[in-house]
Amino acid sequence: MSTSLPPPSPEAQLAFLVKLQRLFAEGDFTATYKFALLISFAELAVEHGADDGAELTLTTRQIAERFVYLYWKHAAPYGTGRAGSEPGVLVQNLGVQAAVLSAIAEFRANTAASSALQASSLPSYGLLLSKVASVVSAQPLTYLQNFAGVTDPFLYERKSRGSVTLKSGVSYCLRRFYPLVEQMARTRWVAHIKANRRNHLILGNADDLEDFLFSSSRQSLAIISAQLRKLDGPRCFYCEEGLNDTDVDHFVPFSLYSRDLAHNFVLAHPACNRSKSDTLAARPHLERWLERLVLKEQQLAEIGLLAGVSGDKEIVRRIATWGYKAANDTGGRAWLSPMTYENVDSLYVSLLSGH
Repeated sequence: MSTSLPPPSPEAQLAFLVKLQRLFAEGDFTATYKFALLISFAELAVEHGADDGAELTLTTRQIAERFVYLYWKHAAPYGTGRAGSEPGVLVQNLGVQAAVLSAIAEFRANTAASSALQASSLPSYGLLLSKVASVVSAQPLTYLQNFAGVTDPFLYERKSRGSVTLKSGVSYCLRRFYPLVEQMARTRWVAHIKANRRNHLILGNADDLEDFLFSSSRQSLAIISAQLRKLDGPRCFYCEEGLNDTDVDHFVPFSLYSRDLAHNFVLAHPACNRSKSDTLAARPHLERWLERLVLKEQQLAEIGLLAGVSGDKEIVRRIATWGYKAANDTGGRAWLSPMTYENVDSLYVSLLSGH
C-alpha cells in the first residue's frame, strides 16, 4: 500500500515537464510503443492515482490491456474507400511491423471479436495479453527512459517482475498535466506514422489519420446513440427538451479525458453540445448524471458491450472527481446553459465524494 506524501513542489512539477519535453525531443522512437506507454501511464494515473506525491505501482498486465485497446483499431486496414490511397495496415515501426500490431491482427483474423472489449471475454484473450505484455516489458518499458545517450529513470522503477512503480510525484504530475501529455504523445504518434515512407501509399492525401487512430468509430457512436434513446428517452440530457437531431456527448469532456467509457456518454441537442463544448457541466447536470450512474449502471455497461466501449461506473466517477477537483483548484467554470456558467467550488468535489 502506497504511503501518502505531499504533492511535488511547483519547481519539481516544472522539472518533470522539462524532462518529459527532453524525452520527446531526444528519445529514440523507432516504433510507436513509447507513445502508447506514456498515454497508458497517464490514463492509469488519472484512474488509479491520487493528488499527492505517492508512488503508484502498475502491473504489466494493466499496461498491456491499454496497449490492446490503443492498437486494436490500428490493426485494421486504413484507406478503404479513399481515393488516391491503397488500403493497408499502417506500419508503426521503422523495421518490421510492430509485434503488438501483428499479434492483434492475428487475433482479429482468428476470432469474431469486433472490439477489444469483446475480445477480452474470449478464452484466447489471455494468450494475446501475455504476448503484448512480453513485448511491452522487453521494449518500451526497457528503453523509454533512455534519451540523449543516457538512462534517466525519472518516471518509474522496475522493483519486481510483472510490475513497474511510478516514482514519487510522477503520478501527480501525469494527473496534473494529463491533457498536455496525451496531446504531445498523440501528435508525435501521428507524425511518426506519416513520416514512415512505407505508409505513404496507404495514407494518400487523407487528413483523418488522427481520427482513425484515436476517435470512436461512427458505428460505435451510432449504436450508443440508438441505445441511449431507448434507455433515457428522446430527450437532451442537459436542457431536457425533446430530441430530433442528436449528438452523443462526453459528459466529462473528451478534450479533458480522451478515453471512451460507456458511463460517460449522454445524448444532447447539437446546440447544447456545441455550447457546452469542452467545459465541465454545472452542478444540476452533475447531480442528475451521478444519480443516473447508480440507477442505470448495468444498462450503461450493456450498451458499452454492444458498442465495444468499456463500462465501469467507479472509474468514470474517479475521472469526474479528478476533473472537477482540478477545476476547483484552478478557478474553473462549469456550463449550465448557453452563455451561462458558474464557478466550480468545493461543493462539486463534496458531491462527487458522497458517491
